[in-house]
Amino acid sequence: MADIIANPETWVLVSFLIFMGILIYAGVPGTITSGLDKRADNIRNELDEARKLREEAQQLLADYQRKRSEAQAEADEIVAQARVEADAMAAQARATLQETIDRRTRMAEEKIARAEAQAVSDVRTAAVERAVAAASTLLADKVDPAKRDQLVSASIASLKGKLN
Repeated sequence: MADIIANPETWVLVSFLIFMGILIYAGVPGTITSGLDKRADNIRNELDEARKLREEAQQLLADYQRKRSEAQAEADEIVAQARVEADAMAAQARATLQETIDRRTRMAEEKIARAEAQAVSDVRTAAVERAVAAASTLLADKVDPAKRDQLVSASIASLKGKLN
């Protein structure tokens, strides 16, 4: 029995058990668990928001692809109409007919190109806006104000160099 009392490992064990008892009595494990639960909920909410943003971006892409196909159909209709008019004008003059077909085809292609460029630009703008909003939210939650100010200053400085 005296060997157990004189043994330092015994006192370390007793101290550890007392310390653990104090922590349990003070409710530290519950505090840690609730903190972890809140963190898990925040991450789950962020993932849900990111999923929603992705779905919105996919919806926007589908809408713009639909608009592009409608513009293509309209352009095809314009080209078809131009060909019908060209057949009617064939009796009058071959030169005038060729000029009309070329002009209308060029207009249709330019309209398609403009519509496609606009659709791509709109999708990119929407995706960038969503990404910036998500990044802003994440950075606002994760980065302390001093570091945030430092990042903004560095970004402005690098932007000045790129714009000039």
